[in-house]
Amino acid sequence: MAPPGRSGRFPAEIRRSIWYDRVDLRKLMETNGDSVRFELKIRRGNALNNGEFREVLRRKNRDERRGMTRNATFLSGTILILGIVGTTSGAESGRVQPSAAAEQVDRILASELPGSGPRALLANDEIFIRRVTLDLLGQSPSPEDVVLFSIDDSAQKRQELIERLLNDPRFGENWGRYWRDVIFYRKTEERALFAAEVCAKYLAEELNRNASWDQIATAFITATGDVREHGNAGLIMAQGGKPEEVVAEVSRIFLGIQIQCAQCHDHPTDRWKREQFHELAAFFPRVAVRRDMSTQPPTFTVVVNDREQSMPRRPNANQRQIGTPEHRMPDKDDPSARGTVMNPVFFLTGQSVKTGTKDSERRGALAEWITNPGNPWFAKAYVNRIWAELVGEGFYEPIDDLGPDRECATPATLDYLAARFVESGYDTRWLFHTIMSTEAYQHASLARHPPDTAPFQASVPQRLRADQIYSQISNLFGIPESGAPAGAAARPGLMNRSPRFQFNSIFGYDPSAPRDEVAGSIPQALLLMNHNVVRQGVDARRGVLARLLGSVKNDDELIVELYLRTLSRQPSDGELDVCRKFIREVGNRSEAFEDILWSLVNSTEFLHRR
Repeated sequence: MAPPGRSGRFPAEIRRSIWYDRVDLRKLMETNGDSVRFELKIRRGNALNNGEFREVLRRKNRDERRGMTRNATFLSGTILILGIVGTTSGAESGRVQPSAAAEQVDRILASELPGSGPRALLANDEIFIRRVTLDLLGQSPSPEDVVLFSIDDSAQKRQELIERLLNDPRFGENWGRYWRDVIFYRKTEERALFAAEVCAKYLAEELNRNASWDQIATAFITATGDVREHGNAGLIMAQGGKPEEVVAEVSRIFLGIQIQCAQCHDHPTDRWKREQFHELAAFFPRVAVRRDMSTQPPTFTVVVNDREQSMPRRPNANQRQIGTPEHRMPDKDDPSARGTVMNPVFFLTGQSVKTGTKDSERRGALAEWITNPGNPWFAKAYVNRIWAELVGEGFYEPIDDLGPDRECATPATLDYLAARFVESGYDTRWLFHTIMSTEAYQHASLARHPPDTAPFQASVPQRLRADQIYSQISNLFGIPESGAPAGAAARPGLMNRSPRFQFNSIFGYDPSAPRDEVAGSIPQALLLMNHNVVRQGVDARRGVLARLLGSVKNDDELIVELYLRTLSRQPSDGELDVCRKFIREVGNRSEAFEDILWSLVNSTEFLHRR
């Protein structure tokens, strides 16, 4: 029913919050049409308390076992409709809708893997909401979100959840940090960490405004300026401005082709020749990274030198403060010789510019050729990487080593998805939404399969990245995201005071590395057991646990609460029995729950997403 003085029908332009009491959500949706989506949340304070909230989930699970279903009118309390957040009707011209594309991906994938045996069942709601929230936002869902998602019987709830999370600003923050790691874990210039967080912030802003992937790639390839102010200069800064190192990373990241193996000799396992590598490097000779002492504190700047006369660069020089007019391929027989001047040629297409061409035209042309829809490797490299991050294994492994002479697990599936990604205008959110809508993504998880068995039969558990682990912990314990101290971006040495930086130092890994090579370590275990953030967070005398101990008097309810907060699920009957027995044995409620919470945070499940 509508509140007094308000109509039960609301036009789409309404954006302000509207309160309902015991509203029948199905009727509300019918009144406003199927195209309208609402974001729902229990109003805390004068709605359900923790015990009542958990009872909702318990009764819902009981009813499902009895073959019954309930809608949201089951909730006693006030439901807040935060507003009409969008529509689901209508398709943008020129692109396939994510749900339709996902269905086709699943069909093609099944056709490419005949006789591969039964696939895993779809993940349950608790696993799915934790998986998708960790993948998109880099942190676990709240207990309230888990419960609300579980009791929602809408057939479209997974689609709506994905879309809502893609529009959350934490999406950009999470994936900005991911791409920061992709760029800086392969750095050859140690001082490049100076630019890492600025780069992550830049990427977060671009992803949150839904900049297309070709726009982002072009910005990195053509970057100039102070690395403290221009986050897109991070890739060039990470390689110290050296043309050979920069183009190797441009090719690896944006094309998925490891052409750096052809720097000193013809590629041993691919078709690329040594001359082709140095022709690619010839797009970047006029670029350099220079330390700027005129500012306080000093900084680094990506500069361009378009002067035709310049001091010759010493072959294989490690320090490069000024660009050179042209790139020279070293003489293998006489490394002290000046080498051969190379024309800038894009190795995939043979397109070229003349020697003497200004830097902006060189790099601009290269960026255009790399991101051109006619170049399939640009789209394939991004699709393969994101698919691998979300599903747990790529079409190509390693994820940044594709190339025409590599074997693809399911080429037709990759071709279809890459083609639709191009048609979307390289829309990164479209790709995330599509992959997450596939059964391949929504399968329950199983251990990584042996090499001689078919891929994509289940989701593969993923070790969380360092930022995701810290975000989970800070969210669990209510720690504000203070980040590094003021001025840390300018003085990187101060960044080690930040807990997030400390977790990155110990838990961090190269996101391009094969995941079966990522393993835990003794320093990681020690940090998680003993770090001040964790020790203070599980302290029963303060913080979250102290408040829960005071407000939730029933031990079973508190056990469920802690499981929901840490693992986004209810404990099994066996886990519940173990916790009950432990509480009795300890004899001190506060100490027992400190140990239970500490154990959950240090569990393997907490460090992985299933």
